[in-house]
This record gives sequence, structure tokens and C-alpha cells, in this order.
Amino acid sequence: MLSPNENNKGVEVFFPKGKVADSSSELKFITDLGRSLLFAVHPKKVASRVAEAIQIGVGADLCAVAVELEHIGLVCSVFDEDGEKGSDNFERQKFKRWVELLPPQVSFETTNRKQFFFQEKKHKIEYISPIHIEGEVKGAIIVAFKEKEDCTPNLERLIDAATQMTAMSINLTSHYESTLNNSINQAKEEHRKFTEAVLDTLPVSLYVIDRDYNIVVWNRHREIGIQGMPRDAVIGRNVFEVLSKYPKGKLSDEFERAFKTGKIERIEQKTTDDEGHTKHWLVSKIPMHNEKGEVTHVITVGEDVTVRVEAIHAVGRAEKLAAVGRLAAGVVHEINNPLATISACAEALESRVEEGAFGKSDDVEDLSEYLGLIRSEAFRCKTITTGLLDFSRVRTGNRHEIDLGEVIKSSANLLKHQKRGDNIEFNLEIDEDMPLVKADEGLIQQAIIALATNAIDAMPDGGKLTFKAFAERRRIVLEVRDTGIGIKSEDVSKIFEPFFTTKEVGKGTGLGLAVCYGIITDHGGRLNVRSNIGKGTTFTIYLPRKS
Repeated sequence: MLSPNENNKGVEVFFPKGKVADSSSELKFITDLGRSLLFAVHPKKVASRVAEAIQIGVGADLCAVAVELEHIGLVCSVFDEDGEKGSDNFERQKFKRWVELLPPQVSFETTNRKQFFFQEKKHKIEYISPIHIEGEVKGAIIVAFKEKEDCTPNLERLIDAATQMTAMSINLTSHYESTLNNSINQAKEEHRKFTEAVLDTLPVSLYVIDRDYNIVVWNRHREIGIQGMPRDAVIGRNVFEVLSKYPKGKLSDEFERAFKTGKIERIEQKTTDDEGHTKHWLVSKIPMHNEKGEVTHVITVGEDVTVRVEAIHAVGRAEKLAAVGRLAAGVVHEINNPLATISACAEALESRVEEGAFGKSDDVEDLSEYLGLIRSEAFRCKTITTGLLDFSRVRTGNRHEIDLGEVIKSSANLLKHQKRGDNIEFNLEIDEDMPLVKADEGLIQQAIIALATNAIDAMPDGGKLTFKAFAERRRIVLEVRDTGIGIKSEDVSKIFEPFFTTKEVGKGTGLGLAVCYGIITDHGGRLNVRSNIGKGTTFTIYLPRKS
């Protein structure tokens, strides 16, 4: 009687039920087993089909096929009369040690229970047929019989034949499995590299932490720059240890909120490097959820928005300058007329005091002092209104091709003769053969002198004033650098605003830098500043080259 066994392809393979009786049934057994193994693509499937076929075909109490493979590990399948069962009753560790300790190269039978691989004590004999793969014993087919007489030479020969077929099939399928695993691993590695390349290409700084606050992803833009760190040096480390320069409490609160709320949070930040360059960042904390909705990781994305922020500030400054210009155009002339009258009256009275028209009493001295204050304050108001007029004028000027280097040298000479500050060292770093600039020489000199005057005022105890000029591909760059007291970071964004000044009351109108800003922007250029407290300030003028 035959028993059908279905394989993965839907083809029925028949194994004789009970003991194989003669040579014809042996041949059919081997043929059917070989046909069944043609469709097995995994060593585990081969072991399962062979164990089932032998248990049924030879009428064994138990049959196990066990093989130790390099890339897969131990493959084991056990069958009894009720079908496939777990391998709990199979001495797996004992079998592994047997394979490692150079087992016999040929088949053998044993009635010594200490050598049995099955824990069950019902059977009296086990027949072990070693499986040879590439010249080495890698496993065995173990068949347990209830009685010693049941293990006949014919059945042993049949088991040995099945073992050889099993060895060939496992060898083929293990290579297939190894190749498949290699292909899968290669595909995974390629996908990992592609994902890593995508993250590295993004124009943002990105890193990811897990629930233990350990860094698991760190892209290329997080490696570069003044605050960058190599990827290999941070992966797996605690984020608070890596980002030790950041306030730990603030950073911890940001991550806690992300893990707790699961909501995206965007934070604006500002950093200043050792040279005084200010960077503006938009930092996003993005929680990652698993299929259960739990937050497992937090992605931090930092986008450099310096250009955008500076553009917004520039628009704001332009609007303020325009508003002051409109105000100046409307009221300056009306203010100047009364100021002129006040100044004239004060001067006339001072002349009469000097002529003795008011006698020589003690009050005359007070009168003379008060008139001097009136005249000086009226003059100061006139200076302010003159500055205001600069905002309402269209600065077309007399524009022609000028040598910026010569303008810088002329400005430096004027400042030296003014002797405005003590112990000021002038340093000129001007490239030779710089391209010409189309500009109004008087206005550009006015801007340079105003910047240099501010620099000198920032060095009350002396210092070094440097004028540096060089050409870039599309523009000329001029730096006015001092070694003075510096500007507070919170004041840097305000210094070009009208009437903003860090000087003492009465020592500055707050219009000089605003006028400079207007002159440079009217020439199609840009005026930037960077500063470090105690180290100095650098104003940088960018002017377009002559086309």
C-alpha cells in the first residue's frame, strides 16, 4: 500500500508504507525520494522529506536527519509514526559535539543507550549513517528501531543510499541558500548605502537618536563645519556626551517633549563661531513612530537659514530707512529754520556779551555759558537733521570707474591726520591690480571713513586698524577690521538701524552706520558685520565689479 506525500509543487510522491520488501520497491523508494528532492530549495525541506520518507519506508520507530551547516547552523527534522515532531527529544548538543569530534566516516549501529541521540527509551537500536559534504562529515541520518532484528542489512543499505542522495541535495540547496542570502545581504547593503547617500546629499544637518539617547544616524553635513564631528566618532554614543557644548537641560527638554508628545517641533537657533560669523538655524525635532504608534526615535534636522534671515533683516532695515527718509523729507527743512534762528540769536547775544553790553556782573558769566550750550546743542541738532537728509536723497552721485585701493589709501591718510585716537596702528592689505569699481568716489570714501571712525572709537586704549581689499570672481571685497571691545551678539542685528548706537549719550547720533548701509546698498553692494567681544569687529563691504 502506498502513502501520498505532497511537495511544494503539488506533485504527489509515494513512499511504501511499512518495510521495503524487495529490490523493486527499494528502487521505487529511491526514485520517488529523488523526485521529491528535486523541488526542495532549502536544507530544512530536504531534511524533512528524507526523515519522513525513511520513517515510513523502513517502518522505523523514529528517524532524524541532522546537518550542521556553516552559514545556516544546525538543520534538524524528526519523524515518528504520528508525523513530524519537535526536536526536543533529540540530543542536539550531543549531536553537535559528535560532529565536532571527528565522527566515524562509515555507517554503524549501536545498542549502547549512552550513545543514543534520541532521549526516548522505547527503542533498542539506532542506526547512524554519516552525511558527507565536500569530503567531511557534516551530519547524519539516525534511524531508531524498536527491536534489534528490525534493523536488517537490506534496510541499512537502503538508508545508506538515501543518505548519499540527501548529501547531494543538501549540498546543492545550501549553496543555493548561501547564494540567496548573499544576494539578499548585498541588496540590503546597497539599499543601506543608497539611503545613506540620500541623507548625505540633503542640504541639511541630520542625526537620529533612539530611546536611550544614543546616536544611530549622523549625516555628512553633521560632519563638516566648525561644529562638525566625524560619523565614526559619534555613532552609538550618547547625544548629550557628543553635543556637550549645548545646554544639556535645554536639549534634554526638547527630546523629552518629542518622545512624550510625538509632535514635530521647530526651534530657531543662532550660533557664533570664533571669528564672529553668525549663523541662523531652523532646527526641527521629528518623532519616528512604530506600527503601534510608539515613538522609537527622534530625527533632528538643522537647516541653515542665515541667508533667509539676513534677507528679512535687510528688508526690515530698508523699510526703516525709507520711513526715516520720508520723515526727513517732510520735517527737516521745517526744523532747520528754527535751529538757524536759535543759533543766530545765540551768536548775536554772545557778541554783545563780549562787547560788554551787559556789564561785568557775575550773571554775565552764567549767561555766556548758557549761550554757548544753546549754540552747541543747536549745532548738534543740525548735524542730526543733516544726517536725516541723507536718507531722503537719491544717492546717484557722480559715478565713474574708480580704483578702490586708492580710495582706501586716501581715507587712511585723512584719518591719520585727524589724530582721532591714540596708539592706533594702521595696516593696509590691498591686492595689486584689482579691477575697477563703478561708484561715486566721495560717497564710498564717506562710508569707509565712517566705518573706520567707529573702529577707532571702539579702541579707546589703542589697537590695530586693518583695511583689507581683494577681488573675487564677481565682486570686490573690502574689510575694515579693528581689535577693539567688540559688539554684543544681541546688538549686531541692530547696528544698521537709524538712531541705534552703543556710544554714550551725546557722543553719537546712531546715524553713521545707517548712512553707510544706505550708500553701499545704493551701489548694488552689501555691508555685513561680525564681532567677538574683547577681540574686535570686522565690517565687510561687497561691491560689484565693473562689468
